Formats: sequence, structure tokens, C-alpha cells
Amino acid sequence: MTSRYSHISIDKATINELPIESFVGNIHVIESVEEARKAVELLRQHKVLGIDTETRPSFRKGKTYKVSLVQISTYTDCYLFRINKIGLIDELRNLLTDSDLLKIGISLRDDFSVLHRVDSFEPRNFLDLQSIVGKYGIDDMSLQKIYAIIFGKKISKSQRLTNWEAEKLTVPQQYYAALDAWACLHIYDALQDGVPFYYTQSKQENIEL
Repeated sequence: MTSRYSHISIDKATINELPIESFVGNIHVIESVEEARKAVELLRQHKVLGIDTETRPSFRKGKTYKVSLVQISTYTDCYLFRINKIGLIDELRNLLTDSDLLKIGISLRDDFSVLHRVDSFEPRNFLDLQSIVGKYGIDDMSLQKIYAIIFGKKISKSQRLTNWEAEKLTVPQQYYAALDAWACLHIYDALQDGVPFYYTQSKQENIEL
């Protein structure tokens, strides 16, 4: 654990100088109930999964949309469930409520909030990275900043405000969505394994190694 470095934080200017991270695994866009059932069967072969959601942005006051996408990642594959097309099917809901599968995410309260607008369920065995990074001296709470501190790479957010309910997801959208879920897994592993952080500057002590 890197707790001897207290209050580690990174600024946007520093992040912008870092190389951009890319998802290098396999991406599966799930647009039918049958595809979703097969995908869940494959995901159940793993004990730890990364998870995230995307919702179509609204640019009109008072207008909101339900969750568009649930992305669930293993170390090699990410499955993009197009909830706006298939809904929150029983198999996927059962995976989210399975207490034997550890699901790693960030800002999970927001994810649960948008998912509950589609269907109610009781999430089980989820770990929000924001609840543990402070133990390792990290002050920042965003995925982009946490990832930059640990790995020295930038997760681009350029696709965040795109239309996640488009008829077909673009390739940049797919890679953006997959990377966010996959990154959660790798952050968790790095913290558990005690991997030295790329960026160790302390706000209080102004220390950098």
C-alpha cells in the first residue's frame, strides 16, 4: 500500500501531457436478448468484473433519458449491453444481484440510480473504487484522475457526451465505453497488488519520486 504518500492529487494540465490509454481487448456489442443471455453465461465464468454505464446526454432543460448502455468487462473482453434496445433482462439483472460475483466500478450510486429507472433490483457484491482509494493516499475521485495517478496514462473523455442511443454505436464510442469498465478492473488489481504509482506528488508535502 502507498499510504505513506498522503493526499496524492493530479491536475488536468498534467493529465493532458500523458499518453492516451487504449482498450486492446475484444468488444462485443449486445443488441438482442439472445446475445445478452450468451454474454451473461460467458461473464459468469469470471469471479471479478468491471462495470460502468452510459446514458444519452440531454441538452434541454428538464429532459432526461434512461440508461442506454451497461458495459461489463473481463480482462480480455468487454460486453456492451444496449439497454435502450433490450431492457434489463432477467439474466443481466441476476448477474447484478449475484453475491458470488465481485463487480468493480466507480460512482456506483449514479449507475444504480439510472439502472433503477429501467427496473428495480438489489445490487450485491459491488465495490466502488471511490470508497477505497483514500486508503492508498489518493485524494482524487474521478476515474480519469485515479487511472492517471496509478498508470501514468490518460483516459480520453471525448466520447462522453455523444448519442448512446444512436442506431449503431461508432467504433470510438465502443472503445470509450469498454475502456471505462476495463480500467476499473486494472485499478483494483494495482491497489491490491501494491503496484507503485506512476504519479506520487503529495499536495501537502510536495514530494515526487
